[in-house]
Amino acid sequence: MNKVDLTMLKGKELVKALDFKKLPKVLLHEHLDGGLRPATVIELAKESCYRGLPTQDAAELGTWFHRGAQKGNLPEYLEGFEHTCGVMQTKDALERVAFEFLEDMHEDGVVYAEVRFAPLLHINAGLTQDEVVNAVLSGLRRGEKAFGVEWGLIICAMRHLNSSVEAAELAIRWRDAGVVGFDLAGGESGFPPKKHVDAFQAIERANFYITIHAGEAFGVGSIWQALQYCGAHRLGHATRLRDDMEIQSDGSLRLGSLAQYVLDRRVPLEMCLYSNLHTGACKQLEEHPFGLFFRNGFRVCLNTDDRLMSDTTMTKETILATELFDLSLADLEKLNLNAIKSAFAPFEKRLALIFGKIKPGYAELRR
Repeated sequence: MNKVDLTMLKGKELVKALDFKKLPKVLLHEHLDGGLRPATVIELAKESCYRGLPTQDAAELGTWFHRGAQKGNLPEYLEGFEHTCGVMQTKDALERVAFEFLEDMHEDGVVYAEVRFAPLLHINAGLTQDEVVNAVLSGLRRGEKAFGVEWGLIICAMRHLNSSVEAAELAIRWRDAGVVGFDLAGGESGFPPKKHVDAFQAIERANFYITIHAGEAFGVGSIWQALQYCGAHRLGHATRLRDDMEIQSDGSLRLGSLAQYVLDRRVPLEMCLYSNLHTGACKQLEEHPFGLFFRNGFRVCLNTDDRLMSDTTMTKETILATELFDLSLADLEKLNLNAIKSAFAPFEKRLALIFGKIKPGYAELRR
């Protein structure tokens, strides 16, 4: 039987012919407390005597998290994190979750992953934030040694709290141990990025890296503030950038000044398809702006956001994008090159991943 030429296929035909788990993938936007295995949540709850879980059955719990995330708005989507954070309050639990994260990445064909979390949410049992970060880094280092997946850790400040400067200082303090950047997360409405400008200035003065959740649950103004007040190097989600674009009667795209700036400056957009549906950032997947952005040259990449809440993986996100937006193998390679070029890893590591894993992986599929 003749081997199928994958370079000639697109969309659903490519999905039928290709084992998507084998694709070398890069993940830049995943929350550590949003990607636990249901069985791990149950085991950690027993170990810590946490009694808040709705069920002790792993399959039922996974369904419960996924069902709870499909409320169509961000505040309710975030409710499930009360339970995952509730069982991540000890050094052993944090190290285990971080280790299992890289094991899951390995199983999913991910060669480099950046994972983020807010240490402040894990000090309820008496750990300091430095102890929290150290435990997660220990798990990630152990996971890399076991599974060969390279990684970076991003520290999140919570936009509804006034502790962002402290979080920024924490990120800077651990940058030589594996922390690669700083983020602002949480519900957007009522908590604009510019309220945390002191934290971002501290990051900039340290020559460090910034990604900000912006344009997911709030409009173009949130994206503008993230870029022009806070100096974001990447944007989390940014689906509402679509509001600064207009499709003309002849099919051409007219960009507003902000969208043009994002395009011209090659600002990376960390897009998360399933999550954006579940939080209401897009009403239906077919209307997700990912396809519009990608076709018009914006630097987009695919991500999972919260694998547990959205019942997703990088393989699922990639298959979905391929089917919805009729992507080719070359498109998938470009998306992962976009991601690794936009990673907060050192330049030398990015080059090594491009020429040592990503390009060779896609070249093998073309043979």
